[in-house]
Amino acid sequence: MEYISIEYAKNLLPKNNVNQHKGDCGKVMICGGSIGLTGSVCMSAMAALRTGSGLVTVAVPGSLNSIYEIKLTEAMSLPLDDNCGQFTSESYQKALKFSESCHAVAIGPGGGDNFIETTRNFVCECKIPLVIDADGLNSLSTNPDMLYNKKCPVILTPHIGEMSRLTGKSIEYIITNKVAVAQEFARKYNVILVLKGPGTIVTNGEKTYVNTTGNEGMATGGSGDVLSGIILSLLGRKMDCFESAVLGVYLHGLAGDIAKSKVGAYSLIATDIINNISEAFNKLL
Repeated sequence: MEYISIEYAKNLLPKNNVNQHKGDCGKVMICGGSIGLTGSVCMSAMAALRTGSGLVTVAVPGSLNSIYEIKLTEAMSLPLDDNCGQFTSESYQKALKFSESCHAVAIGPGGGDNFIETTRNFVCECKIPLVIDADGLNSLSTNPDMLYNKKCPVILTPHIGEMSRLTGKSIEYIITNKVAVAQEFARKYNVILVLKGPGTIVTNGEKTYVNTTGNEGMATGGSGDVLSGIILSLLGRKMDCFESAVLGVYLHGLAGDIAKSKVGAYSLIATDIINNISEAFNKLL
C-alpha cells in the first residue's frame, strides 16, 4: 500500500500537444439521469469537460432532454427512450451503439430506480473502459457476479454505503477493514475499485494507493458525480485505467482542498470542486 504523492500525480498527468484537436482529447459519454436527479449527469459532464475532454455526450431520458440542453452548453445530449423520465429496458441499446464511437463511458449518475437492465447490458456488452457509479452501483449490487461477464476494463467508485450493498458486509466492518475489503473485491471480480471517503482507496487487488488530498467539506451531494467525470475524462485521454483512477482521486481531492481554502468546509458544494479543477491542474503543472 502506498500513498499518492504530488510527485507521483505530476508524473501521471497526460501531456498536451500543440497540434492536438478535440478528438485527440477524448470522446466520452455519460449515461444516467432521471426525474429529480438531473443534476448528477450535469456535474459529471462539467467535471469531464474541466478535466480536458474534447467531446462529452450525455445519454439521458428523452423526456428530460430539454433540461440538459439548457443546463449544459459545451456538452452534447443523446435522448433515449424512457418511461416517465426513467430508463426502460430498451434505452441501453441506443446508448451502447453510440458508445462504440467513444473512448470511455460512465454509467449510473442519477440513473434512478429502473437502471438494472441498463447496467447489466453495459457490463456484459461494452467494449471500452467503463466507470460505474451511483445507481449503476446500486443496480450492480443486485447481482455483482455479472462482472464476471464483462468485456472491458471496469472502474467502480462506491462510497461505504454502496460498498456495503455490493459485498453484503456491514458498514462498520468495512470502515474497520477498508483496505482488505477493497482489495478482496477488486481481486475477485478483476476490477479497479475506488472506495471513497477519508483517505480514498484505489486498488486493482494487487496495487493499492491511498489518497492524500480532500477534506470534510467534500461530504456533499454531487461530489461523487464530479469524481466520476474526472476519472472518465482521464480514461478518454487513453490513460492507463488504474493510473486514471489514481490521478482522478488526487485531482478531485486537490480541487476540493482549493475550494475549501476559498469558501470554507461548511459552505463547500460540488460545483465548487468543478470550478477549481483548473487550479488543481495548475498546481500540479
